[in-house]
Amino acid sequence: MVDSREQHYRKLLDIGLALSTERNSVHLMEKILDEAKSMCNADGGTLYRLVDNDQRLRFEIMRNDSLGIYNGGTSGKEITLPPVELFDPETGEENHKNVASYCALSRKTISIDDAYVFKDFDFQGTKNFDKATGYRSKSFLTVPLYNNERRVIAVLQLLNAQDRDTGEVIGFDISLQPFVEALAAQAAIALDNQLLVEAQKELLASFISLIAGAIDAKSAYTGGHCQRVPVLTDMLAQAAINQKSGQFADFNMSEEEQYELHIAGLLHDCGKVTTPEYIVDKATKLETIYDRIHEVRMRFEVMKRDAEIEYWKGLHKGEDETVLKEALDKRLAQLDDDFAFVAECNVGGEFMAPDRMDRLDHIAQQTWMRTLSDRLGIGHEEETRKKACGPEAPLPVEESVLADRADHIIARRDKSLFATDNPFGFKMTPPDNLYNLGELYNLKIKAGTLTEEDRFKINDHIVQTIIMLDQLPFPRHLRRVPEYAGGHHEKINGTGYPRKLRADDMSLPARMMAIADIFEALTAADRPYKLPKTLSQSIRIMSFMVKDEHLDKDLFELFLTSGKYLEYAEKFLKPEQIDEVDISQYLADTTDAA
Repeated sequence: MVDSREQHYRKLLDIGLALSTERNSVHLMEKILDEAKSMCNADGGTLYRLVDNDQRLRFEIMRNDSLGIYNGGTSGKEITLPPVELFDPETGEENHKNVASYCALSRKTISIDDAYVFKDFDFQGTKNFDKATGYRSKSFLTVPLYNNERRVIAVLQLLNAQDRDTGEVIGFDISLQPFVEALAAQAAIALDNQLLVEAQKELLASFISLIAGAIDAKSAYTGGHCQRVPVLTDMLAQAAINQKSGQFADFNMSEEEQYELHIAGLLHDCGKVTTPEYIVDKATKLETIYDRIHEVRMRFEVMKRDAEIEYWKGLHKGEDETVLKEALDKRLAQLDDDFAFVAECNVGGEFMAPDRMDRLDHIAQQTWMRTLSDRLGIGHEEETRKKACGPEAPLPVEESVLADRADHIIARRDKSLFATDNPFGFKMTPPDNLYNLGELYNLKIKAGTLTEEDRFKINDHIVQTIIMLDQLPFPRHLRRVPEYAGGHHEKINGTGYPRKLRADDMSLPARMMAIADIFEALTAADRPYKLPKTLSQSIRIMSFMVKDEHLDKDLFELFLTSGKYLEYAEKFLKPEQIDEVDISQYLADTTDAA
């Protein structure tokens, strides 16, 4: 007996060590059930877990060796049995009819030698199972698993203990009960810790996903970008993991490393929370928080009224009406035409050739009379900028219909982030000014609607992403999140931003995210400023980026040959975007480019 007890103690120590090192709750629950079955030589067993705010016991794993039943856990077979209610749904009273629920409620171990003769619990469900399968459920040992707060988190139930010599079904050895309870205590602590870790991970992932969703919701221009990029990055990483030969034969990622990459994908654009919405959504050249074309229109309206006033003044003085009317009509037509041209430039639909810029300068020479102070009713920052321009001129003031004024300049206060010795390794040269709101300056943008300052502010989101993530105390298994998230705008030839990293400076996961970021942006159908590219158009554009050494050639080839581009397309693209792609021409192209 001493030897037997010593063996059990040693077994408990071994089990405790095994349970403490398991990092997956499903595997952990399987170990708990298997070790308990082995200790008691039981033919079957079930592990329940408390769910729904401790109101019900859910079947997690069911095993029966004689019947060859293995459901739940890692078996891939779902347990269809309904959960066991701990409380009567109608009366709210504790459910003492079911042995598992009573065990959970009382925190007591219950041993039954023969369920068919035991009357305190309702075993009708067990008898129905036996009738359907021809099995004979007899002995039961039901043990609660509770944590150090004495809160039951699971219930272990063993079925049909067997004599080790004859195989006969017997009652559970009462001398083994303390060892099973000790196992349950160890298991409860290990399981509770693992469930807590997984709950924290789920909370973190959900919170990060919430942030990513908020960034996407901030602007219709980003759509579901922050949600889709991690999905595509994960797919590409899995394709590399699956490679058994070739360039990625030695590449592998653990479950924790894949989770780390997924979190980085969700956070890759978190710096966009600092990007002003009116820049991200800048639809016209004069748009800031509102479109200033309305101010310009009002000035033209004033000039048209002035022209009409001059006409009536001329009539009052007795001047020739025909000459005055001809001059008025000509002036009004010219003002209408000039404003239409300014409005057209504001939309940014045409390339701003030099002759168009010259016409803007010519229009800007026209003046209107302001009789009210422009320093009343304005905010502190704007007032400070105007005061820096000098004392206010006496009213009335003649002003240009279009102007680049000194108070349109918003200076960049701090350039230390981009100094040569900055701690983040940023290698970006910022414009001298943070913003330039000059009307001519913006209207003369050659293409699109963004100034140099606007573009830098948009690109600055990756700078802010790195700074934000660098401040977070990531645990060891997430320490590369800032590196992965901060590298998706780098190019393998060193011309990307913000650090001008080359291929050798970037990890494979970071390069994967760069491909995912580009492909998602090209194919996204929820961007109001552009039509989505088709699959063939997107792949072709990316092939040019590979030739220009912006994207990793080997990863692009893997992206195509693994079929991940099509798998993603079928999940996220509109049917009309999914057209035929001949990947062979791009594989040849990328090989030649090397």
